[in-house]
Amino acid sequence: RLGAVVVRQSSGPSGIRAVRVRRRSLKIDMTTNSKEPEFKRILVTGGAGFVGSALCRRLVNEGHDVVCLDNFFTSQKTNVADLMDKPNFELVRHDVTEPFLMECDQIYNMACPASPVHYQYNPVKTMKTSIMGMLNMLGLAKRVKARILQASTSEVYGDPNVSPQPESYWGHVNCTGVRSCYDEGKRAAETLCFDYNRQNNVDVRVIRIFNTYGPGMHPYDGRVVSNFIVQALNGEDITIYGDGSQTRSFCY
Repeated sequence: RLGAVVVRQSSGPSGIRAVRVRRRSLKIDMTTNSKEPEFKRILVTGGAGFVGSALCRRLVNEGHDVVCLDNFFTSQKTNVADLMDKPNFELVRHDVTEPFLMECDQIYNMACPASPVHYQYNPVKTMKTSIMGMLNMLGLAKRVKARILQASTSEVYGDPNVSPQPESYWGHVNCTGVRSCYDEGKRAAETLCFDYNRQNNVDVRVIRIFNTYGPGMHPYDGRVVSNFIVQALNGEDITIYGDGSQTRSFCY
């Protein structure tokens, strides 16, 4: 919006020329869209992972300045190789269990191994990632007044007695089982989000992601879609655990 000055002259009764100045407002659309997206500086933890890399790609393509944080425990640099030469993308090797400081507008906390094969490999580390990583990111969000999104999971419902699960369902959980490091860690992370919101007015968002598949997924992820595809490609028998009566919700 620019100010344009319009000058008009007129002659008075004594022959004196009067100048009237009126400011007119002009609108100039510099983009093809009527609303240009707002530029943001965004931190994505676990950004080199399967879901995180897809998110980084979307945010970079939208023109945001993206910092991708990852310790490459279950991910790899090649997942974001196509972004490395982008001027608005930065890759940092870092573990979220250690504090990390930067100025940002939004935080997407995607950091944590999600496959049972991976999170059961080091259950204590899995729990630390969920809880200490969440504390560090919430502390950062509080400090810089950033909005934070926590990537939670359907596993917060445990072994549910209700299917499909509404968000009002509190779950049917086991705090001592071999999968509890992931389930309880994610439940504790959600608790921290809402406590930071109530106590410190941190702007939080929580999504409970179910079984996710798509381009770039790890062939040895250990879950049903990748298992079926790899076995089919190798001409092997397809493995079905149990009696095959179990159900899953899939997200592409």
